[in-house]
Amino acid sequence: MGYLIGSVSVAVIYSKIIYRRDVRTQGSGNAGATNVARVFGIGAGLLTFAGDGLKTAAAMLLGRLIAGEPGFIAAGAACLIGHAWPVYFGFKGGKGVTVSAVIGIMLDWRIFAIGISIFIIVALLTKRVSAGSMLGAFSYPFSMLALGSDTPARLGLCIFVVVSVFFMHRENIKRLLKGTEPPFRAHK
Repeated sequence: MGYLIGSVSVAVIYSKIIYRRDVRTQGSGNAGATNVARVFGIGAGLLTFAGDGLKTAAAMLLGRLIAGEPGFIAAGAACLIGHAWPVYFGFKGGKGVTVSAVIGIMLDWRIFAIGISIFIIVALLTKRVSAGSMLGAFSYPFSMLALGSDTPARLGLCIFVVVSVFFMHRENIKRLLKGTEPPFRAHK
């Protein structure tokens, strides 16, 4: 169920209904909030962020309702997979940054607060959302350990988030290393 909920691509649905265009054919070609903001404006990006956040929270809460803590963890991971490879949209989705952010909120708001702080600082300093996204996600397992988590499943989900975000950003990593990653610019 987490995968099916995660497969609901808010970016694709929103861009097709409101703008009559598939966001995956423009900008970076990604079905995520950053590309929606890049192509259609910050407001559209924020609405996409909110929709992806709600689907993640719903999936995880439903997972908890059905199967307790294991369901909560599994639904978060499955939602992230569904977002990246959505069954409803030809397995071409987003990079999972919003889903990862909300997983952080659902695990412990302090993990999210640390991750979003790192994201904002890095993105502002480098003008590269990809760099901020990856380093924000990278902080999750370390934050979880620093906050005294004794739940291996929650720590495992944090590690899964890091691996997933880095995997989905593998082309960005190549461009960052070459110095060719373009700075973020939102549509006016």
